[in-house]
Amino acid sequence: MNDQTSTIGGTDGSTVKSNETRTGSDNDVEGLMEEINHLKGQLKSLEYTVNLEREAYRRELAGAYDEIGAIRRERNLLKKQIDDVMKPPMMLGEVVEVTGQKEVIIRNGTGQSFITTLSGEMTTEGLLTGTRVGLERNNLVVMRTLSSGKDPIIMGSELIERPTTTYDDVGGLDEAILELKETVELPLIEPEAFKRIGIHPPTGVLLVGPPGTGKTMLAKAVANSARCTFIRLVGSELVQKFIGEGGRLVRELFQLAREKRPCIIFIDELDAIGAKRLGMDTTGDREVQRTLMQLLAEMDGFHPLENIGVVAATNRKDILDDALLRPGRFDRIITIPLPDRKGRERILAIHSNGVKLAKNLDIGPYSERTEGFSGADLKSLCTESGMFAIRRKHRSVTKEDMESALEKVQKRKEQKKSEAPENMFR
Repeated sequence: MNDQTSTIGGTDGSTVKSNETRTGSDNDVEGLMEEINHLKGQLKSLEYTVNLEREAYRRELAGAYDEIGAIRRERNLLKKQIDDVMKPPMMLGEVVEVTGQKEVIIRNGTGQSFITTLSGEMTTEGLLTGTRVGLERNNLVVMRTLSSGKDPIIMGSELIERPTTTYDDVGGLDEAILELKETVELPLIEPEAFKRIGIHPPTGVLLVGPPGTGKTMLAKAVANSARCTFIRLVGSELVQKFIGEGGRLVRELFQLAREKRPCIIFIDELDAIGAKRLGMDTTGDREVQRTLMQLLAEMDGFHPLENIGVVAATNRKDILDDALLRPGRFDRIITIPLPDRKGRERILAIHSNGVKLAKNLDIGPYSERTEGFSGADLKSLCTESGMFAIRRKHRSVTKEDMESALEKVQKRKEQKKSEAPENMFR
């Protein structure tokens, strides 16, 4: 068998060799095809990776461009801010008269007037007497117009948060409260009542009396009770350094009141600007008199006060100018005297309410022992008694504390009386 097989193989040797060659070629082709397919897969994977990286680079580039744009915008904004900061400040002026198409007369803050021109494409259209403008600092050319504004003193005088004081917190002044309500609140609440009768309501109310009797406290109660705009100022705030500034503040004060009406204006310490005109020749006295004359004109001038009440307080009625006290300006003069015994009893009850008193302490008799005390003195009496109780480690105010406080307040009053000029507060 072995010999036969070998013979067959030996006899057809060419055929066997050909088959082996063909089989080897097929294997090589298949290997090449597999390698080609593998390379194609790698190429597709590489293309996919390249595309992903390309998109990532594009997004990164777009983000970089956005960031560059933001940086440029920030740079431009900072440059503009720097330019604005580096600009020289402009002076504030007020138009006095328009004299031509590009020429006006301006008054600056120190009262100096001069002729100047308008800058650029500015025209005199809309420029009226009193219009505020910005002036170039060196050549005083009008650079731009400004919106009409009021002094911060006036804008800050409007009462936003109402005081908590009510008429119930004011003791011993029932008649004054009634008259104040009729004169100040009633014309604003029921104006038709005055029209029905055919009379004009009083313009102003002046509260006069010694210090500490409750004049400012009454004004606080009015501010709490009246459901309208309440503007309060101290007379000394209207006294200004430069000529004409005080009168301007008074004008703006009443202009604000007309814009906010119904409105109540309260001027405390009126004697600061309302003193009699005695012909003093100093600049300061003349400026105070100009402020007073502007107040007189506003209260009873060509423009009547409608739905505006004026309340003022002073303890120096004797030095006020007669023009202020005539009818038409301060029609009602309400005297706030020192409280009587019933008034003192009521005030003591108000100020001792909430104070922890000892069970054996009766504050009623102290209303008889405090003759000549003002409401402020009685409040001080209650406060001092509490201070003595704290000093002595008491759990409540005792009679001993009250006696010590009474002695202290009386000594203080006697000392003030001896130091004050005679008839200081008439």
